Amino acid sequence: MMIRCCSWTFPLYELTPLLFHLQRLADAAERFQKAHRWQDNIKEENIEYYDSKADTEYDDLDGEEIERDTSNSLKLEFTDDENFKTKVNYSYAAVQIPTDIYKGSTVILNELNWTEALEDVFVENRKEDPSLLWQVFGSATGVTRFYPATPWRAPNKIDLYDVRRRPCIGIIAYVSGLTLKLMKTSVYDMLDTLSDDDYVNVASFNQKAQAVSCFTHLVQANIRNKKVFKEKVEVMEARGTTDYKAGFEFAFEQLQNSNISRANCNKMIMMFTDGGEDRVQDVFEKYNWPNKTVRVFTFSVGQHNYDVTPLQWMACANKGYYFEIPSIGAIRINTQEYLDVLGRPMVLAGKKAKQVQWTNAYQDALGLGLVVTGTLAVFNLTDDGSGEKKNQLLLGVVGIDVALNDIKKLTPRYNLGANGYIYAIDLNGYVLLHPNLRPQIINFQEPVTLDFLDAELEDDNKEDTRKYILTLFSTLLNLQRYLDKVHRMYTWAPIKSTNYSLGLVLPRYSTYYIRANLSDQILQVKYFEYLLPNSFESEGHVFIAPREYCKDLNLSDNNTEFLENFIALMEKVTPDSKQCDNFLLHNLILDTGITQQLVERVWRDQDLNTYSLLAVFVATDGGITRVFPNKAAEDWEEDREPFNASFYRRSLDNKGYIFKPPYRDASYRGLELENNTIGILVSTAVELNFGERHLKPAVVGVKLDLEAWAEKFKVLASNRTERDQLGTRRCDPSTGCEMDCEANYKDLLCVLIDDGGFLVLSNQEDYWMQVGKFFSEVDAHLMSALFNHSFFTKKESYDFQSVCATEAPSNTGGAPRGVYVVSCGFHTLKSYLKFWNQIHPSKTEGEGMESKETSCIMKQTQYYFSTPNNTDINFIDCGNCSRLFYAQRLTSTNLLFVVAEKPICSQCESTKTEHSQQPQNNRNQCELVERPRYQKGPHVCFDYNATEDTSDCGRGASFRPSLSVLLSLQLLLLYLTASCHPLPSASCL
Repeated sequence: MMIRCCSWTFPLYELTPLLFHLQRLADAAERFQKAHRWQDNIKEENIEYYDSKADTEYDDLDGEEIERDTSNSLKLEFTDDENFKTKVNYSYAAVQIPTDIYKGSTVILNELNWTEALEDVFVENRKEDPSLLWQVFGSATGVTRFYPATPWRAPNKIDLYDVRRRPCIGIIAYVSGLTLKLMKTSVYDMLDTLSDDDYVNVASFNQKAQAVSCFTHLVQANIRNKKVFKEKVEVMEARGTTDYKAGFEFAFEQLQNSNISRANCNKMIMMFTDGGEDRVQDVFEKYNWPNKTVRVFTFSVGQHNYDVTPLQWMACANKGYYFEIPSIGAIRINTQEYLDVLGRPMVLAGKKAKQVQWTNAYQDALGLGLVVTGTLAVFNLTDDGSGEKKNQLLLGVVGIDVALNDIKKLTPRYNLGANGYIYAIDLNGYVLLHPNLRPQIINFQEPVTLDFLDAELEDDNKEDTRKYILTLFSTLLNLQRYLDKVHRMYTWAPIKSTNYSLGLVLPRYSTYYIRANLSDQILQVKYFEYLLPNSFESEGHVFIAPREYCKDLNLSDNNTEFLENFIALMEKVTPDSKQCDNFLLHNLILDTGITQQLVERVWRDQDLNTYSLLAVFVATDGGITRVFPNKAAEDWEEDREPFNASFYRRSLDNKGYIFKPPYRDASYRGLELENNTIGILVSTAVELNFGERHLKPAVVGVKLDLEAWAEKFKVLASNRTERDQLGTRRCDPSTGCEMDCEANYKDLLCVLIDDGGFLVLSNQEDYWMQVGKFFSEVDAHLMSALFNHSFFTKKESYDFQSVCATEAPSNTGGAPRGVYVVSCGFHTLKSYLKFWNQIHPSKTEGEGMESKETSCIMKQTQYYFSTPNNTDINFIDCGNCSRLFYAQRLTSTNLLFVVAEKPICSQCESTKTEHSQQPQNNRNQCELVERPRYQKGPHVCFDYNATEDTSDCGRGASFRPSLSVLLSLQLLLLYLTASCHPLPSASCL
């Protein structure tokens, strides 16, 4: 047997091979489209493809099943695939066409015709790299081909909008209410096209303009800020007459404000209105001409009989576009097509604009869990026939998914120790990998955007670390955490060919780890026998961590079942088998033998009852938890994975002994001790030194019998030497007395509180049922005094991944909205990235009418010991109900010993100190936007090209002069700037 003490090496993950396949797809798409001959008379029956929705059932609003036209869809056979976690067919790609696009139109049929050739490229990519996940081409027309083929995932969901069966209806009699509803819904959908790389504000105006929210300047278009906008827009009412000049002046002034964080790339103003006659030419001359650095997009909302020429003129005179939104069915398309205009300079820039962009993490619609996607633009290479005019339209986008779990598998885990971890972060500061990245809503309709500072406990050091990660190539920092004062080493390096950084966090004691090499097969067999259940009665019960020791091992949440599966597999393979993780298996078997020797040499000879112990135990880095005696395992409530067990992680991070009572929430009423035994864990880390190498490979501990140790506690906190002299005197300022927790138990309250503020032991029998509760639930008055006298301090943190009951649904109409992938998937290359949303379900396609749960923010207040160790007698002033108390930290433990006079009246009861999670409404977003977190700015931006043709600036219509006073509405003005990720060669629209 050989044991080595190893050091970690920084993990590197490379995605370069994927880029080759992306480039091949993009080149092929451009080549196929350029060679395609347009067919005016193409028929739907001439095109064969697999419609991914053909095998999906939809319900209409009345609950009746809708029959889908699947006559031209291929009939495919599917087989389960472990990589994709669903049924697939590798011989074909699937087609998905949004519900609000007629698949029989000439444009769509031509698109289906030429994109069929991409299927051979998909297959070729997979042959060269079988590990590739979803390969996708999304077209500007709305057609999406993805490979391999699989049925669309939306069974029994409600598809709220379908243009083929729901004609547009204009209700002229109620135009005011309908137009306002359309306007609000349009703004919602417009906001959904924005990502964290954009900066935005929303304003309303009549005679004067004002921001709809508390945001007085452009703010980052992140999820929480957009939620604020939507909430304020929702409660808007129509009133007053309109003054375009006030609105546009307000917008231009906002864009010219140089004192705020901004993207500094594309600048635009979007105006949603139901009509107006003023062209405000003087405003454009003052702020935007002659350079026209700000594009203006105008949206005519509702069905009206007025002259829209001024709206069209504003857009055409400022390099923008004019759109009409006559009904709810036109919202999604028209609020996304502005991206085509933004994309013109990028397309005209040619190859230098073709850079792979990477998305935020998001939930894959087809079951892969959290993924990121590499995307690449596909340009239209056709010309006007004469070759004089270059095409400036985007053809589409190709993308390939990377599952975050696949990245995790390639990074170390168990040799980092319980408190070491890997993280990955993008240029907005959002984590892709982190132990605290745990989105609880699987079908989350937004990107998973958890900031590095929200994933960890935020402090000034962490803010600096975050900025260093985003700006420095790589480095090593040494930081200290709040709650346990343990130092952590942060190191990171870029992931090649991406805009992500991969980092590593380690405490100093995890710099080295043990690697066992059990080459002696006889020793392997001997140690393995101590894992067999028939040895538990004499050697103690063994829990093994549910790790993937071998590829064919069936994992189970039940320890007995998992152990049986493990033993059965070990009878077929050896620990040195290639299908097994030799590092995990050798360390597991080594720890099995070592912990058995602990039983044999120490525990078995001890009478646990003498020490009032319910059990003794040991847990190891190798994944073994051994509990002695065997019967104690019946009440063992700790996690089988030591790395997830709080006693294990806390013992490693702290010196001395860690006391851990069973956690009880405020509603817990306790059990009768006659029939139930309550245990308190006491644990400490095992420390080893190999020369200058320091390790903590295990934790040992005992489980105290609460009732017995409560009696011992009273004795230990007494002074028996002067018992007769003490009598029953009270302790007060005028008469000194010794604090005897046994003799004076009627007057004195004596407690042990842990470093988190939870009750561990007390001399009061009626407190025993409350052991494990936060002490403010037991004695709010005394807990407040401990906090006010600096024995405790607190740290507030926020959980942005919590789940709450659904709020009342907003009145947003029934049109499918642009889904998060437009925002998160492609950042500011939105003019081509918007097509990606077709491969992911929109909110109406992926959810029912009502969702039972929604994401929310929860505030958690954590308490911990202050640095000063005050040992004076303290006074709680409350008139005739005042109390004395004394508190002192106990050396080499996580305990605070407190002696206090019992309360003699109730008038001094304090409000309970908050500890449990409390819902928060946007965590004071108005204040947070004044302290924006650092984002790395773009290195390059494609917002101008001298050859851009701006003559195509909006749809024409038959205009009639206005015959009446225009509808009096509060109009919306939305203006934003778009940026791109700051890659050395990134492109920006």
